Amino acid sequence: MRNSWWGILLLILVFGILYLLDAVLMPFIAGIILAYLADPLANHFQRWGMNRAVAVSSVFCVLLLVLVVSLLIIIPLVIQQLKQLSDAVPGIFAWGENTLAPQVFEWTGYDLRSELVNVRETLVENWRDAGGYLAQALGQIGRSGMAFVSWITYVALIPVVTFYLLLDWDRLITNIGNLIPRQWADDVSRLVSRCDEVLASFLRGQLLVMLCLGIIYASGLTLIGLDFGLLIGVVSGLVSIVPFLGFILGLCVALIVALFQFGTWWGLLGVVAVFTIGQVAESVVLQPKLLGDKIGLHPVAVIFAVLAGGNLFGLTGVLLALPAAAVIMVLLREARDRYINSDLYNADDDHNAHEMPAIGDDRESS
Repeated sequence: MRNSWWGILLLILVFGILYLLDAVLMPFIAGIILAYLADPLANHFQRWGMNRAVAVSSVFCVLLLVLVVSLLIIIPLVIQQLKQLSDAVPGIFAWGENTLAPQVFEWTGYDLRSELVNVRETLVENWRDAGGYLAQALGQIGRSGMAFVSWITYVALIPVVTFYLLLDWDRLITNIGNLIPRQWADDVSRLVSRCDEVLASFLRGQLLVMLCLGIIYASGLTLIGLDFGLLIGVVSGLVSIVPFLGFILGLCVALIVALFQFGTWWGLLGVVAVFTIGQVAESVVLQPKLLGDKIGLHPVAVIFAVLAGGNLFGLTGVLLALPAAAVIMVLLREARDRYINSDLYNADDDHNAHEMPAIGDDRESS
């Protein structure tokens, strides 16, 4: 009973620290997550004969190379397509009101033109409000220069914290394991292994799946000549953190753009073919190779965890959402397994087994 109270007090203390030190903890939580994700790569470099410091430095060189390539190639293209999209929006609405809406009304009797007019007016109004909010935010930044400097400092601390955590990651894990009471060591080790399996399958595996899907969608849509194909592919890959959401969202947007741009069934079939190839590759190659049969998080659990974490603890809560959801899921499954194997769950079966007479005894008594 006393141990239970100590556990409750520890949870209250952790939540209190998260609430009071929300902004300060952000670079440290981000550094822990990045170090956790990069540790297998550092271990792989160590197996090539590097010492830990050289292996960690190599990991940072790889990450820096990826960042530089993204900044020099991908990001400028995405920004260019965003500008083209903003310029094309009036033409898209005009096409929808003058071409698509009459066709939809002829097929279904639904007045799409009035809906498009309402959507356009709402976008214009919100765009003006967004401009006002942006001006207020910039003015607030100018008046609160120290807060802006603090935010930049927190962001700059993330790679520093990640480097030192990654450098001593194995030793830190060992030291934390040595602090666990010996009577709990086996259970804690088993639960931590299950949590690591869930996190590794979802974070590392799903991130790689998202990257591959983004490349497939962006390359395919660009090859068929679809406008904003790179932008749609990148967004679809990022949204694929929730299974099928990236596929559905990207397919719908790409079909609308293809219908506006090509106006033929061949353009629509090309878009469908690209996303079909992506789904087949995910089901046949990416999921088995990158995720295997490991346990992942349910899409509903992902959405709820991110929204709840952000609402409770802001950016720190968003960073902690998926690890916390994985731990909670593992603990709930552990509680279920113990309940299934407990006397409380099997009490009726044991009682019936004791009272039910054997078949041979019934025949002898008769």
